[in-house]
Amino acid sequence: MFGFLINLFNLLLYYPLFNFLILIYDYVPGRDFGLAIILLTVVIRLILYPISVKALQSQRLLQQLQPKLQEIQQKYKDNKEEQAKQTMELYRKEKINPFSGLILALIQLPILIALYRVFWSGLDASQLNNLYGFVANPGQINSVFLGLIDLSHPNLIFTVLAGIFQFWQTKMLLPKLKKDKSKSSDVSSIMQKQMAYVLPFLTVIILFRLPSALGLYWVASSVFSIVQQYILIKKHPMQHD
Repeated sequence: MFGFLINLFNLLLYYPLFNFLILIYDYVPGRDFGLAIILLTVVIRLILYPISVKALQSQRLLQQLQPKLQEIQQKYKDNKEEQAKQTMELYRKEKINPFSGLILALIQLPILIALYRVFWSGLDASQLNNLYGFVANPGQINSVFLGLIDLSHPNLIFTVLAGIFQFWQTKMLLPKLKKDKSKSSDVSSIMQKQMAYVLPFLTVIILFRLPSALGLYWVASSVFSIVQQYILIKKHPMQHD
């Protein structure tokens, strides 16, 4: 069963991503592996764009609903069942899927794992045997980005940049609390602020010993998300922005 799942994972994700990366690498100027990764990242983010926009919109709407959610929590604090019922009714009324962000994360996780495999073992010349018939075999892959950084090895610069952009990306979505709010009035906002620091830290820890090709993907993906969030926030500002 486990072997079947691995083969299915390779068939649906690893081989397609690996082949598409090599296809881009074959045609990118100077056969720069880093540029190929950036272009692959853009394509993946464009494919996920409708889902990520919907998740971002839901997250913004959830922030706007915080006063109503807190009101429900206070009103039914002694009746958890009714509290959950009223909360879901509010979500239904406002046409919000509170799990949209989780859905996006669940979709991206297997892609990230597949990319990890691509960047970890895909640079091995033996992996070129897994190319599709229509993808030209480059013979070997030059893993140096812009003639400066070997993407097959960890790189502190990309690791730190990934953490910085992760912080920026998360910080953009934090609600702007009013100064007159009590400390206990918005527990969810406090948790969001904590995650703004925890996620970048975890990103740095994860990427610290991994091939910097994955760090480059993380940076490019975060930059894409930041631009996307900026456009959406400007297009649909919240009332208290």
